[in-house]
Amino acid sequence: MSRRIDFAENMYAEIQDNGVAELVFGPEGGMPMTDVVGHAALGTLWGTLAADKAVRCILVRSLGKGFCAGGTPELVESMLEDSSARLRVMQEGRALVQGMIECDLPIVSVINGAAVGAGAAVALLADVSIAGERAKIIDGHTKIGVAAGDHAAIIWPLLCGMAKAKYHLLMCSAIDGTEADRIGLVSLVVPDAELLGRAREVADTLAQSSPTAMTFTKRSLNHWLRAAWPAFEHSLALEILGFEQADAREGYAAAQERRPAKFGGR
Repeated sequence: MSRRIDFAENMYAEIQDNGVAELVFGPEGGMPMTDVVGHAALGTLWGTLAADKAVRCILVRSLGKGFCAGGTPELVESMLEDSSARLRVMQEGRALVQGMIECDLPIVSVINGAAVGAGAAVALLADVSIAGERAKIIDGHTKIGVAAGDHAAIIWPLLCGMAKAKYHLLMCSAIDGTEADRIGLVSLVVPDAELLGRAREVADTLAQSSPTAMTFTKRSLNHWLRAAWPAFEHSLALEILGFEQADAREGYAAAQERRPAKFGGR
């Protein structure tokens, strides 16, 4: 019998008998996005699941047509308009990255369709990231006129190298699952029809492995991410600063109106 924990609307975990907690993004058939409550939950749920003695691995998947498209328009608009909202989102972004790094349980992401913004952060900060061939990973920040700050500086250069990281983050290009696997951005790519089944096999294997071996290996490897923490803090602060600027307002408006942005000069 599975047990369910609700974290936000369309965001819940199902604790399976094999020790795998499946963190699920919804709505089913729609495009998962993070509203104010959901964005905050992404910073705290890792500790909640890690503290549950029945959980030995976390698998993150989506019921929607994509993995997660990041913040809702309302969340982004609040950041453009309100300094307190910007500070809150900055704290939550830090908590998300820190929560995934410090979570002692192995985390597996199942990347179907689009993973953008906070969705890309969860997908790529997972210990094992498994993408479908038609996955579409997009950082998204520079397209709307702000720095790629919520996770990219800490993880992309380690995964795919500085040259590829700079190219894709500056160009804001979409990367499908096959290309993401080729450049090392994800752990594994599989045909879309096999994606969830393969990810569940991996999660079950990790859940049945030695808990101390999993924890100690993850803690050791994550020192590479801790060493990059100053770069992350700086990039996150610059991202939030960018939301105060005219370029962010123009970039967001252009994205909403589906037209090229007209950014200002230096």
